[in-house]
Amino acid sequence: MSSRLELALASGLDLSAPLSVLGPTPDHDLSALPPDTEVVQPYRPWHDHFAARGFHTVAQSDAPCADAVVILPRAKAQARAMVAEACRRASGRVVVDGAKTDGVDSLLKDIRKRVAVEGPLSKAHGKIFWFHAEAADFSDWVPPADQQVAGFRTAPGVFSADGVDPASALLLEALPQKPGKVIADLGAGWGYLSAGILSREGVRALHLVEADHAALDCARANIDDPRASFHWADVLSWQAPERLDCVVMNPPFHTGRAAEPALGQGFITAAARNLTGSGQLWMVANRHLPYEAALNERFQQVAEVAGDNRFKVFHASRPRR
Repeated sequence: MSSRLELALASGLDLSAPLSVLGPTPDHDLSALPPDTEVVQPYRPWHDHFAARGFHTVAQSDAPCADAVVILPRAKAQARAMVAEACRRASGRVVVDGAKTDGVDSLLKDIRKRVAVEGPLSKAHGKIFWFHAEAADFSDWVPPADQQVAGFRTAPGVFSADGVDPASALLLEALPQKPGKVIADLGAGWGYLSAGILSREGVRALHLVEADHAALDCARANIDDPRASFHWADVLSWQAPERLDCVVMNPPFHTGRAAEPALGQGFITAAARNLTGSGQLWMVANRHLPYEAALNERFQQVAEVAGDNRFKVFHASRPRR
């Protein structure tokens, strides 16, 4: 369990059922909570982590609850949206648990302007506090339903929520006019690359694979094309329903604050696994990330075909089995 949540319970915080926990990560041990606790986690690998431990785990929820626990994310707009969601659904307490690096001090200050706060308790470079859901109005923290970027719908907390990612734009510019018939966009996000792929010639099917349920919901709204299929899945374990002619990807390289090149390396392995013997990979990455060895291990031909001082675009072909 979060050391702060454990401290709060030991200090007399009494959580009532039905209980909903929004946004926990595998770093949070929830085993001391009732087994019927609802866990709301839209990121597929973390969703599956809690489901495997027997919790009622969902990507999103509108179900009423007595108490709700909000585990703060990094993005301020997403944190505010989660607090507003918890207040809308809970009839009792809303508990907020967050690290200083995730902005818990600033959020506590903002919430104190609206409602009386109990706690706060400090531990492990963070704070936990709680308040009564019905005592304050956080409706202005609800994000707009039509948040737009360059004509695309986005949402708080999804990657590149406030603008087109320049690496994705660079990759799209490098793609050939005829990339292939059956294509996958691995880590499709809210669909910017996929929309560009579908404008190319000869595309028969496009698989959008994305672990963030909220981002994939945006992609569904942005792409109305019968050739598109949407997969809420962990790219590292996803198996394409048919062999792919082409994979396009701008892989993530962190789930927390520290860079995790193994994520992108796993995407490369997944691409090679799902491509035909003559399949093509088009990939963009931050220039400092060490992907060349993984590409050469998984593909017979690898070349950097575009880039600038921030990003590099690779074209790889003929995956090694």
